[in-house]
Amino acid sequence: MRSTMLASCRFTRDFGPQESYQLATPATLSAPRLSRDFIASVLDATGHPSLIHNARICVSDLVTNVVQHARGSAVAMEIGVGVARVVVAVLDAEPNRRPFLRFPRSDDERGRGLMLVKSLASDSGVTPVWEGLSIVGKAVWFELRDGSGQQ
Repeated sequence: MRSTMLASCRFTRDFGPQESYQLATPATLSAPRLSRDFIASVLDATGHPSLIHNARICVSDLVTNVVQHARGSAVAMEIGVGVARVVVAVLDAEPNRRPFLRFPRSDDERGRGLMLVKSLASDSGVTPVWEGLSIVGKAVWFELRDGSGQQ
């Protein structure tokens, strides 16, 4: 897998006028931190500071899943910022390795990522990423809504 391939794929979720931001990074141990910092910067710069905390948690969990479970060398993130909501997609090149919701025991140290995303986000899901007629990856996405209505 090439990181340029992921960067060229477009995850689209039509929810009206939006600004779009992208990050592509190697799928290394530093990717979650870079992704958390990137989403925080985008949301601060676009007038959505109330969403930063939940977005950082969701992004961190999704990017960590890619680093730990998707066997690719890159991870990409696309952010669509609208007037009162933000959609974030974390993309990888493993279309057949779909995330699944786990129900960990209270003493388990792992397995809560998707539960956190589902509890913090307004909506979330998994969508295939297409290049032409081929599925080349997946986008695990979530939507956060901002009651302030600022852009």
